[in-house]
Amino acid sequence: MRADIEAANRELAEARTSGKPCPPLRGRLLPEGDVESAYRVQQLQARAWQGRGERRVGAKIGLTSRAVQESFGVFQPDFGVLTDAMAVGDGVEVPIERLLQPRVEAEIAFVLGADLTDERVTTVDLLRAVDHVLPAIEIVDSRIAGWDISIVDTVADNASSGMFVLGTTPRRLADVDLRLCGMVLEHAGEPVSVGAGAACLGNPLHALEWLVRTMARAGDPLRAGDVVLSGALGPMVPVTPGAAYEARISGLGSVRTCFSKEARA
Repeated sequence: MRADIEAANRELAEARTSGKPCPPLRGRLLPEGDVESAYRVQQLQARAWQGRGERRVGAKIGLTSRAVQESFGVFQPDFGVLTDAMAVGDGVEVPIERLLQPRVEAEIAFVLGADLTDERVTTVDLLRAVDHVLPAIEIVDSRIAGWDISIVDTVADNASSGMFVLGTTPRRLADVDLRLCGMVLEHAGEPVSVGAGAACLGNPLHALEWLVRTMARAGDPLRAGDVVLSGALGPMVPVTPGAAYEARISGLGSVRTCFSKEARA
């Protein structure tokens, strides 16, 4: 294992433990644009979480907006691991001290009813494999100071994952048009982010297809029961301690999260 990969892993782990973000990794510990090494850092973190007894429950997709991709100078999404320790119940208060620089974004979550092990997956395969979809709020977070991130930084940092909240109104794919699902994310009754399914690679199913192919090619395919957060439907919003946020997605229902008032000292 390269020393720079191990050092990047240690710095991210220390940031999670201490609550103090670390400087950007790119150009310091990891070469600019070296996404492969960044994923190796991510894998080290995932092994450590599993060693502590956390269970992988799915994956999250990031960089699904064309505008965001252009800002990073990349033209494909990225992904990170979801574990059971990241899951929060609908409306359950999130201890703000568990996070460093949290932001929220509304997404569509897929729940799989079958394994997806073949990288030659088709749209029909996806439609058959998805058991249901749910409204979701992803609580994104960064262990990199000031969110000063590149593609290398965010991939190494498990795609800037934090926590996630799933709604409790499952819908079948046949009952919704994911591309046209409108979304509004509200804080104190006021819209703070709006969007639609088309903002996620043109259709959240396209994001799922990319992830299935990528993970199957890597020999770590998605399995029945996995949750997939397919990517933001609108801009992410910085979290205010003590605040509550509700996302409503047409055809899918709503999901809510709230945060405790006490921040890290």
